[in-house]
Amino acid sequence: MVTKPVLPAKEVVPETEASLTASRGLEHMSNCEIMTLMRNEEQFVLMALEQAEEEVSWVIDRVVESFQAGGRLIYVGAGTSGRLGVLDASECPPTFSVSPHMVEGIIAGGDKALRSAVEGAEDDHVAGEMEIEKRQVNKLDVVVGIAASGGTPFVHGALQRAKKNQAITSLITCVSAPCAEAEYIDRIIRLVVGPEILSGSTRLKAGTATKLALNMISTIAMVRLGKVYDNLMVDLQASNEKLKKRALRIFKELGKHPQQAQEFLAQAHWELKTAIVMSHKEIDYSKAKKTLSEKNGVLSLVLNGE
Repeated sequence: MVTKPVLPAKEVVPETEASLTASRGLEHMSNCEIMTLMRNEEQFVLMALEQAEEEVSWVIDRVVESFQAGGRLIYVGAGTSGRLGVLDASECPPTFSVSPHMVEGIIAGGDKALRSAVEGAEDDHVAGEMEIEKRQVNKLDVVVGIAASGGTPFVHGALQRAKKNQAITSLITCVSAPCAEAEYIDRIIRLVVGPEILSGSTRLKAGTATKLALNMISTIAMVRLGKVYDNLMVDLQASNEKLKKRALRIFKELGKHPQQAQEFLAQAHWELKTAIVMSHKEIDYSKAKKTLSEKNGVLSLVLNGE
Protein backbone atom coordinates (compact mmCIF):
# COMPACT_ATOMS: atom_id res chain seq x y z
CA MET A 1 0.00 0.00 0.00
CA VAL A 2 1.38 3.34 -1.06
CA THR A 3 0.87 6.15 1.40
CA LYS A 4 0.72 9.75 0.31
CA PRO A 5 3.45 11.98 1.65
CA VAL A 6 2.41 14.36 4.39
CA LEU A 7 2.83 17.89 3.10
CA PRO A 8 3.82 20.67 5.50
CA ALA A 9 0.98 22.96 6.47
CA LYS A 10 0.84 26.08 4.39
CA GLU A 11 1.98 29.07 6.38
CA VAL A 12 -0.78 31.54 7.12
CA VAL A 13 0.65 34.97 6.45
CA PRO A 14 -0.95 37.76 8.51
CA GLU A 15 -2.29 40.74 6.60
CA THR A 16 0.51 42.91 7.92
CA GLU A 17 3.12 40.68 6.22
CA ALA A 18 1.30 40.01 2.95
CA SER A 19 2.37 41.46 -0.39
CA LEU A 20 0.29 44.24 -1.95
CA THR A 21 -0.29 43.53 -5.64
CA ALA A 22 -0.70 47.22 -6.45
CA SER A 23 2.83 48.01 -5.23
CA ARG A 24 4.68 45.35 -7.18
CA GLY A 25 7.61 46.97 -8.99
CA LEU A 26 7.61 49.82 -6.47
CA GLU A 27 11.19 50.81 -7.23
CA HIS A 28 10.31 51.42 -10.88
CA MET A 29 7.48 53.86 -10.11
CA SER A 30 7.88 57.63 -10.20
CA ASN A 31 7.62 59.69 -7.02
CA CYS A 32 4.14 60.87 -7.98
CA GLU A 33 2.99 57.34 -8.78
CA ILE A 34 4.11 56.11 -5.36
CA MET A 35 2.47 59.09 -3.62
CA THR A 36 -0.79 58.40 -5.47
CA LEU A 37 -0.61 54.76 -4.43
CA MET A 38 0.00 55.73 -0.80
CA ARG A 39 -2.93 58.15 -0.83
CA ASN A 40 -5.19 55.53 -2.37
CA GLU A 41 -4.23 52.98 0.27
CA GLU A 42 -5.14 55.40 3.09
CA GLN A 43 -8.84 54.84 2.35
CA PHE A 44 -8.50 51.48 4.11
CA VAL A 45 -7.46 53.27 7.33
CA LEU A 46 -10.78 55.08 7.64
CA MET A 47 -12.72 51.96 6.66
CA ALA A 48 -10.94 49.96 9.36
CA LEU A 49 -11.67 52.58 12.02
CA GLU A 50 -15.32 52.66 11.06
CA GLN A 51 -15.58 48.89 11.35
CA ALA A 52 -13.93 48.98 14.78
CA GLU A 53 -16.05 51.87 16.08
CA GLU A 54 -18.03 49.81 18.59
CA GLU A 55 -14.92 48.29 20.14
CA VAL A 56 -13.11 51.63 20.36
CA SER A 57 -16.19 53.21 21.99
CA TRP A 58 -16.31 50.38 24.54
CA VAL A 59 -12.67 51.00 25.49
CA ILE A 60 -13.29 54.75 25.79
CA ASP A 61 -16.15 54.12 28.25
CA ARG A 62 -13.90 51.87 30.35
CA VAL A 63 -11.13 54.49 30.34
CA VAL A 64 -13.55 57.20 31.51
CA GLU A 65 -14.75 54.94 34.34
CA SER A 66 -11.14 54.24 35.25
CA PHE A 67 -10.20 57.92 35.36
CA GLN A 68 -13.26 58.75 37.46
CA ALA A 69 -12.21 56.07 39.95
CA GLY A 70 -8.64 57.34 40.11
CA GLY A 71 -7.22 54.76 37.71
CA ARG A 72 -4.85 55.01 34.77
CA LEU A 73 -4.74 54.33 31.04
CA ILE A 74 -1.58 52.40 30.17
CA TYR A 75 -0.44 51.68 26.61
CA VAL A 76 1.97 48.80 25.96
CA GLY A 77 3.76 48.12 22.69
CA ALA A 78 7.01 47.38 20.91
CA GLY A 79 8.69 49.20 18.04
CA THR A 80 6.38 51.52 16.12
CA SER A 81 3.40 50.42 18.21
CA GLY A 82 5.21 51.24 21.42
CA ARG A 83 6.38 54.62 20.14
CA LEU A 84 2.82 55.55 19.17
CA GLY A 85 1.59 54.69 22.66
CA VAL A 86 4.34 56.73 24.32
CA LEU A 87 3.60 59.64 21.98
CA ASP A 88 -0.09 59.71 22.82
CA ALA A 89 0.59 59.42 26.55
CA SER A 90 3.21 62.20 26.51
CA GLU A 91 0.80 64.63 24.83
CA CYS A 92 -1.87 64.32 27.53
CA PRO A 93 -0.24 66.43 30.31
CA PRO A 94 0.33 69.57 28.19
CA THR A 95 -3.01 69.25 26.39
CA PHE A 96 -5.23 68.45 29.37
CA SER A 97 -3.16 69.37 32.46
CA VAL A 98 -3.28 65.84 33.82
CA SER A 99 -0.63 64.00 35.78
CA PRO A 100 1.95 62.19 33.60
CA HIS A 101 0.92 59.05 35.47
CA MET A 102 -2.72 59.27 34.38
CA VAL A 103 -1.84 58.10 30.85
CA GLU A 104 1.38 56.12 30.56
CA GLY A 105 3.19 54.53 27.64
CA ILE A 106 5.35 51.43 27.99
CA ILE A 107 7.68 50.43 25.15
CA ALA A 108 9.62 47.19 24.99
CA GLY A 109 13.29 47.95 25.58
CA GLY A 110 12.60 51.15 27.53
CA ASP A 111 13.39 54.73 26.52
CA LYS A 112 16.32 53.65 24.35
CA ALA A 113 13.81 51.92 22.05
CA LEU A 114 12.16 55.24 21.28
CA ARG A 115 15.08 56.12 19.02
CA SER A 116 16.61 52.82 18.01
CA ALA A 117 15.69 49.15 17.88
CA VAL A 118 16.47 47.04 20.95
CA GLU A 119 17.18 43.51 19.76
CA GLY A 120 14.83 40.88 21.13
CA ALA A 121 12.90 43.26 23.39
CA GLU A 122 9.54 42.57 21.78
CA ASP A 123 10.00 38.81 22.20
CA ASP A 124 10.40 39.02 25.98
CA HIS A 125 7.10 37.88 27.50
CA VAL A 126 8.42 38.09 31.06
CA ALA A 127 9.64 41.67 30.59
CA GLY A 128 6.09 42.67 29.66
CA GLU A 129 4.81 41.11 32.87
CA MET A 130 7.49 42.86 34.92
CA GLU A 131 6.59 46.29 33.52
CA ILE A 132 3.03 45.81 34.70
CA GLU A 133 4.15 44.66 38.13
CA LYS A 134 6.57 47.58 38.44
CA ARG A 135 3.67 50.00 37.94
CA GLN A 136 1.45 48.13 40.41
CA VAL A 137 -1.37 47.87 37.89
CA ASN A 138 -4.68 47.04 39.54
CA LYS A 139 -8.44 46.79 39.02
CA LEU A 140 -8.79 50.57 38.61
CA ASP A 141 -6.57 50.63 35.50
CA VAL A 142 -7.09 50.04 31.79
CA VAL A 143 -4.20 48.47 29.87
CA VAL A 144 -4.25 48.75 26.08
CA GLY A 145 -1.79 46.54 24.25
CA ILE A 146 -0.72 47.67 20.78
CA ALA A 147 0.59 45.04 18.36
CA ALA A 148 0.11 45.43 14.63
CA SER A 149 0.83 41.73 14.07
CA GLY A 150 -1.32 40.72 17.04
CA GLY A 151 1.16 38.36 18.66
CA THR A 152 3.99 40.40 20.21
CA PRO A 153 5.10 38.40 23.31
CA PHE A 154 6.06 41.51 25.31
CA VAL A 155 2.55 42.91 24.83
CA HIS A 156 0.80 39.66 25.66
CA GLY A 157 2.94 39.23 28.76
CA ALA A 158 1.81 42.66 29.91
CA LEU A 159 -1.85 41.96 29.15
CA GLN A 160 -1.78 38.61 30.92
CA ARG A 161 -0.34 40.09 34.07
CA ALA A 162 -2.67 43.09 33.91
CA LYS A 163 -5.69 40.80 33.75
CA LYS A 164 -4.30 38.73 36.61
CA ASN A 165 -4.21 42.00 38.56
CA GLN A 166 -7.88 42.57 37.60
CA ALA A 167 -7.30 45.47 35.20
CA ILE A 168 -9.43 46.03 32.11
CA THR A 169 -7.48 44.90 29.05
CA SER A 170 -7.69 45.59 25.32
CA LEU A 171 -5.55 44.81 22.30
CA ILE A 172 -5.23 47.02 19.21
CA THR A 173 -4.07 45.00 16.22
CA CYS A 174 -4.10 45.20 12.43
CA VAL A 175 -4.80 41.57 11.62
CA SER A 176 -8.15 39.83 11.51
CA ALA A 177 -7.21 36.88 13.70
CA PRO A 178 -4.60 37.70 16.33
CA CYS A 179 -3.73 34.75 18.59
CA ALA A 180 -6.93 33.05 19.62
CA GLU A 181 -9.47 35.06 21.57
CA ALA A 182 -7.42 35.11 24.76
CA GLU A 183 -9.29 35.07 28.05
CA TYR A 184 -7.01 37.78 29.37
CA ILE A 185 -8.14 40.32 26.74
CA ASP A 186 -11.49 41.95 27.39
CA ARG A 187 -11.86 43.56 23.96
CA ILE A 188 -9.86 43.35 20.72
CA ILE A 189 -9.81 46.36 18.39
CA ARG A 190 -9.07 45.07 14.90
CA LEU A 191 -7.88 47.73 12.46
CA VAL A 192 -7.48 45.57 9.37
CA VAL A 193 -5.98 47.92 6.78
CA GLY A 194 -4.52 45.21 4.54
CA PRO A 195 -0.96 44.77 3.22
CA GLU A 196 1.40 47.73 3.21
CA ILE A 197 2.88 49.13 -0.02
CA LEU A 198 6.22 48.11 1.48
CA SER A 199 5.45 44.62 2.75
CA GLY A 200 5.62 44.38 6.53
CA SER A 201 6.30 48.08 7.14
CA THR A 202 3.54 48.65 9.66
CA ARG A 203 4.66 52.22 10.35
CA LEU A 204 2.58 53.04 7.24
CA LYS A 205 -1.18 52.29 7.10
CA ALA A 206 -1.18 50.24 10.28
CA GLY A 207 0.67 53.00 12.12
CA THR A 208 -1.73 55.65 10.85
CA ALA A 209 -4.78 53.64 11.88
CA THR A 210 -3.29 52.95 15.30
CA LYS A 211 -2.43 56.63 15.86
CA LEU A 212 -5.99 57.64 15.00
CA ALA A 213 -7.44 55.04 17.36
CA LEU A 214 -5.22 56.27 20.20
CA ASN A 215 -6.20 59.87 19.40
CA MET A 216 -9.84 58.86 19.75
CA ILE A 217 -9.39 56.96 23.01
CA SER A 218 -7.46 59.64 24.90
CA THR A 219 -9.19 62.71 23.43
CA ILE A 220 -12.77 61.50 23.80
CA ALA A 221 -12.07 60.24 27.32
CA MET A 222 -10.79 63.71 28.27
CA VAL A 223 -13.83 65.33 26.65
CA ARG A 224 -16.07 63.14 28.81
CA LEU A 225 -14.11 64.24 31.90
CA GLY A 226 -14.84 67.91 31.14
CA LYS A 227 -11.28 68.71 30.10
CA VAL A 228 -12.57 70.83 27.22
CA TYR A 229 -15.19 73.56 26.82
CA ASP A 230 -17.03 73.50 23.51
CA ASN A 231 -14.10 72.57 21.24
CA LEU A 232 -11.53 74.60 23.15
CA MET A 233 -8.46 73.38 25.04
CA VAL A 234 -9.32 75.07 28.34
CA ASP A 235 -7.15 72.74 30.42
CA LEU A 236 -3.91 73.31 28.54
CA GLN A 237 -0.62 73.91 30.33
CA ALA A 238 0.70 77.28 29.14
CA SER A 239 4.31 76.18 29.38
CA ASN A 240 5.71 78.14 26.44
CA GLU A 241 5.00 81.27 24.42
CA LYS A 242 2.91 79.48 21.80
CA LEU A 243 0.64 77.99 24.46
CA LYS A 244 0.45 81.29 26.34
CA LYS A 245 -0.79 82.96 23.16
CA ARG A 246 -3.34 80.18 22.76
CA ALA A 247 -4.47 80.68 26.36
CA LEU A 248 -4.89 84.41 25.71
CA ARG A 249 -6.98 83.74 22.59
CA ILE A 250 -9.22 81.29 24.42
CA PHE A 251 -9.64 83.63 27.39
CA LYS A 252 -10.61 86.47 25.05
CA GLU A 253 -13.24 84.19 23.54
CA LEU A 254 -14.66 82.89 26.82
CA GLY A 255 -13.67 85.39 29.52
CA LYS A 256 -16.05 88.07 30.72
CA HIS A 257 -13.30 90.72 30.55
CA PRO A 258 -11.34 89.91 27.37
CA GLN A 259 -9.37 93.16 27.52
CA GLN A 260 -7.90 92.02 30.85
CA ALA A 261 -6.88 88.58 29.65
CA GLN A 262 -3.19 88.96 30.52
CA GLU A 263 -4.01 90.24 34.01
CA PHE A 264 -6.43 87.44 34.86
CA LEU A 265 -4.14 84.73 33.52
CA ALA A 266 -1.19 86.09 35.50
CA GLN A 267 -3.27 86.11 38.69
CA ALA A 268 -4.36 82.54 37.96
CA HIS A 269 -0.75 81.38 37.43
CA TRP A 270 -1.67 80.82 33.78
CA GLU A 271 -4.30 78.23 34.68
CA LEU A 272 -6.69 79.11 31.89
CA LYS A 273 -9.84 77.51 33.26
CA THR A 274 -9.32 79.12 36.66
CA ALA A 275 -8.77 82.53 35.06
CA ILE A 276 -12.03 82.20 33.12
CA VAL A 277 -13.95 81.41 36.31
CA MET A 278 -12.30 84.35 38.12
CA SER A 279 -13.45 86.62 35.31
CA HIS A 280 -17.04 85.36 35.11
CA LYS A 281 -17.67 85.09 38.84
CA GLU A 282 -15.52 88.09 39.77
CA ILE A 283 -13.80 86.08 42.49
CA ASP A 284 -10.17 85.55 43.46
CA TYR A 285 -7.93 82.65 42.57
CA SER A 286 -8.58 80.46 45.62
CA LYS A 287 -12.35 80.85 45.37
CA ALA A 288 -12.26 80.08 41.65
CA LYS A 289 -10.25 76.92 42.33
CA LYS A 290 -12.76 75.86 44.96
CA THR A 291 -15.70 76.58 42.65
CA LEU A 292 -14.17 74.45 39.92
CA SER A 293 -13.38 71.67 42.38
CA GLU A 294 -17.02 71.58 43.50
CA LYS A 295 -17.99 70.94 39.87
CA ASN A 296 -15.26 68.33 39.35
CA GLY A 297 -13.32 70.78 37.19
CA VAL A 298 -16.02 70.96 34.53
CA LEU A 299 -16.05 74.54 33.27
CA SER A 300 -19.44 74.31 31.55
CA LEU A 301 -21.10 73.42 34.87
CA VAL A 302 -19.62 76.56 36.45
CA LEU A 303 -20.41 78.96 33.63
CA ASN A 304 -23.88 77.61 32.98
CA GLY A 305 -24.80 77.36 36.64
CA GLU A 306 -25.73 73.69 36.45
